[in-house]
Amino acid sequence: MPSDLAKKKAAKKKEAAKGRGRTKKTDELEDGDQPEAQSNGAQSNGIASLTKEIDEFELAKTEARAVTGVLSSHPNSTDVHVTSLSLTFHGQELLTDTSLELNSGRRYGLMGLNGTGKSMLLSAIASREIPIPEHIDIYHLTREMPTSDKTALYCVMEVDEQRIMLEREAERLASEDSECEKLMELYERLEELDAAKAEVRASRILHGLGFTASMQQQKMKDFSGGWRMRVALARALFIKPFMLLLDEPTNHLDLDACVWLEAELSSFKRILVLISHSQDFLNGVCTNIINLHLKKLKNYTGNYDQYVKTREELEEHQMKRFNWEQDQITHMKNYIARFGHGSAKLARQAQSKEKTLQKMVASGLTEKVSNDKTLTFCFPPCGKIPPPVIMVQNVSFKYSDNAPHIYTNLEFGIDLDTRVALVGPNGAGKSTLLKLLMGELLPTDGMIRKHSHVKIGRYHQHLTEQLELDLSPLDYMMKCYPAYKDREEMRKLIGRYGLTGKQQVSPIRNLSDGQKCRVCFAWLAQQTPHMLFLDEPTNHLDIETIDALADAINDFEGGMMLVSHDFRLIQQVAKEIWVCEKQTITKWNRDILAYKEHLKNKIQKQAVHDI
Repeated sequence: MPSDLAKKKAAKKKEAAKGRGRTKKTDELEDGDQPEAQSNGAQSNGIASLTKEIDEFELAKTEARAVTGVLSSHPNSTDVHVTSLSLTFHGQELLTDTSLELNSGRRYGLMGLNGTGKSMLLSAIASREIPIPEHIDIYHLTREMPTSDKTALYCVMEVDEQRIMLEREAERLASEDSECEKLMELYERLEELDAAKAEVRASRILHGLGFTASMQQQKMKDFSGGWRMRVALARALFIKPFMLLLDEPTNHLDLDACVWLEAELSSFKRILVLISHSQDFLNGVCTNIINLHLKKLKNYTGNYDQYVKTREELEEHQMKRFNWEQDQITHMKNYIARFGHGSAKLARQAQSKEKTLQKMVASGLTEKVSNDKTLTFCFPPCGKIPPPVIMVQNVSFKYSDNAPHIYTNLEFGIDLDTRVALVGPNGAGKSTLLKLLMGELLPTDGMIRKHSHVKIGRYHQHLTEQLELDLSPLDYMMKCYPAYKDREEMRKLIGRYGLTGKQQVSPIRNLSDGQKCRVCFAWLAQQTPHMLFLDEPTNHLDIETIDALADAINDFEGGMMLVSHDFRLIQQVAKEIWVCEKQTITKWNRDILAYKEHLKNKIQKQAVHDI
């Protein structure tokens, strides 16, 4: 029971909330603006046609989805327990008769192979197709903020809809139970959204995600999609919903912002469910892991490393039990077959063993451990080219005459032995450098010399946009590589990248984001490049696929330059780390984990300075 002091404090908060409701500002929304839809963090008048298409696509996915489940926790509880949960998409079962358990104060990492239904599960939770109590507000980050004349800071602080919703819920709970735990929390959240504190908090979050003071005052229409996604993420963190759903939140972030976000989410005190391919990030944030395997959800306590250890121990015990049972069954069957028709005494013993066997089967036998499918990526042999393959001589670059230099006086060479990871803050020019080396951009000054026979394969975040969505992966690859006449041979090739059976002949638009990325890797490998330029290759891939990619890179004969926010992949494949910053490139002489500690220390010093 709350103390008298707590009751008085709650009464004051309740009165303050009512006051806010009576004197609610009406000028916070600009003329013609509509309150934003919470599920996506953004929706306004004048929606671009692309956004409309995405909305229609999401609606079609919702209509193709069928969900059943029973809420078994108390309707006013801050925990969510759903039993008998099943989920189908276009008739395909993704979950069957399983349970979902989300407890307040826990941070869950949702694991599973690409295409098993992780993102579909988050969408079903967000749209309340899975029974979630109405008093639990949900924020599902699905896309970037739309272009508009609003500033980044204003977009993060624009919380009228959330404030109204929280005030209504507080009034409802106060009339039912004025001393419940959830009511106290609602009053605290209303205080957090108070306008007097909002700007400082919103600015701090944007700064952590890489926005300078001047960028915070820029209009949304002046930002790229990646930066607008950061604004949407900042808004989610600012609102602090009771249930926050994040699908690959690090995809548009650099290493600096990933380190900051890891620290920020590690103190989230409500319910967090996130999908991430980064083991490092999952270790730093999660208190629990939910594994989606064989259409079931299984909860594990602890972070990713603890989950791996626990799962290995459980599976080892399961296999021992399975093998023991199979040995017992074989022994009993042999005994029954041998002595079932022998002397009366042996026949009785055989009948006894037969009854024991029937009881074992009736009570349920231990299943054999079913391991996740292993993938084997492969970049074909590319042949040898004598060094230097690419020479960068006194190169400077800027995007326009009036723009500042991205690089000045760069001098370096790369060859088939190169294994470099490019790190540094967003805007420092990592992707720009790859485009310069590809020839997509031309130096402002200096010269880039390439070997006349070199072939470069570049993977980047927008490569999936070149896919023809109405074609199947098999037809698309046959179209791109007409030299392959045998469809079965192409099927085998695509199968190496984890696309099997129906996935090979289904329209690409029906594939998950991770599966589309696998099609792109299959396409890239057939280019037989001498150099791989990989710009954020881990986006949307599951951990098993990333490990397969790392093995393929390590077995590759050619050179590799990597831009990634995945510390573990960098640790697996990079021999050198180059820091892109302050218009130049500097070699980092320690490993990537030491660089992460360097970033953590920098963020902590900045936080102390801000205080």
